Amino acid sequence: MKNDNKKNNDENNIKQIKGGICAAKGFFANGIYSGIKKKKTSKDLAIIYSESLCNAAAVYTQNKVCGANIIVSKENLKNGHAKAIICNSGNANTCNKDGIEKAKAMCKGVADYLKISEKDVAVASTGVIGVPLPIEPILKNIKPLIDKAKNSAEASKNAANAIMTTDIFIKEIAFSFEIGGKEVKIGGIAKGSGMILPNMATLLAFITTDANISQKLLQKALREDIKNTYNMISVDGDTSTNDMVVALSNGEAKNPIIDKEGNNYKIFCKALNMVNTYLCKSMAKDGEGATKLIECEVIGSKDIETARKIAKSVISSNLLKAAIFGCDMNWGRIACAIGYADCKFDINKVAINVSSKFGNMNVFEKGYGLKFDEKKALKILKEKEIKITVNMNSGKNKATAWGCDLTYDYVKINGSYRS
Repeated sequence: MKNDNKKNNDENNIKQIKGGICAAKGFFANGIYSGIKKKKTSKDLAIIYSESLCNAAAVYTQNKVCGANIIVSKENLKNGHAKAIICNSGNANTCNKDGIEKAKAMCKGVADYLKISEKDVAVASTGVIGVPLPIEPILKNIKPLIDKAKNSAEASKNAANAIMTTDIFIKEIAFSFEIGGKEVKIGGIAKGSGMILPNMATLLAFITTDANISQKLLQKALREDIKNTYNMISVDGDTSTNDMVVALSNGEAKNPIIDKEGNNYKIFCKALNMVNTYLCKSMAKDGEGATKLIECEVIGSKDIETARKIAKSVISSNLLKAAIFGCDMNWGRIACAIGYADCKFDINKVAINVSSKFGNMNVFEKGYGLKFDEKKALKILKEKEIKITVNMNSGKNKATAWGCDLTYDYVKINGSYRS
């Protein structure tokens, strides 16, 4: 019992702090305009690096058509170590004959300037597919990019801004916690508002921590957490070609090494989950053209996979997304999405509740719809964050997924993406 209380107290001591990816000791970042994007007011080149060698973990898109950055980063991070990440936005460097050559050139440019191995650099690109990446502006700007890199909150924001494409706002977060009497920090930035249907990470997310944790457990923590975070968001049902999640840990916190799956590992996993959950909700909220965040929590499920599949099915339904945009309490679209999820369950046990800051409403129970007040329903759905709770009444497992409404602006944005 004492150990359980200690675990809960440790996890409750995780506190949100400022600094993003620069909250952790020893990490520097920056973001500038290099000339890749047409608008000179938009940053398009970012750097993140650690003064010391980091353990590195990564998860990549499973799209069979993948960007050159994925191929090069997979090879470079094969040994589980890295010191830097360079990322450009505005061009995906995908499906180009010289893509790998240019991705490697980006790594070499950073490595030469920092006097490190090319293999210690991860590379990321995001933007338009099939357009040759102009490498000259990138190589020319590596020096000013790194020269002005800092360990500061502003530096994190600059990097977060530079990796955006159609995003409306930057996405960053950081937390501090204690392990073995040492303060440990973890932070992250992300981009993603379209082509979001993750299948092992379809977006860009970069996580830094000064935790002293083995590469094996860092990789396991990231891989396991993605199942409940990045793989549980959907904006439009498209899986991108380029994107990945990379986590770097440099050990600068000097905490006792986390090399076993004990209490310290659980605390780290909790903090990692808090970073990833925040970034995921931010990406869903910032879906292209979106006006509302949709959260679906499935509870009372017989197993975790059933809960995940149903939650994801609900927030991925374009019909439901359109109904939420129109503030239409069309619960039939929720029931329909539950019904075509690839799993077995008894619909006669299922209950559906829709809620927001205004209030909540039971709309479905035991296989049938319930009468409800249309005026109250309208007020509930006019809020910016809508929660759908699906109670399977069949067990104790649960899962949460995040999405957004489908609006006219989504079509406008994607109808002129290359212009």
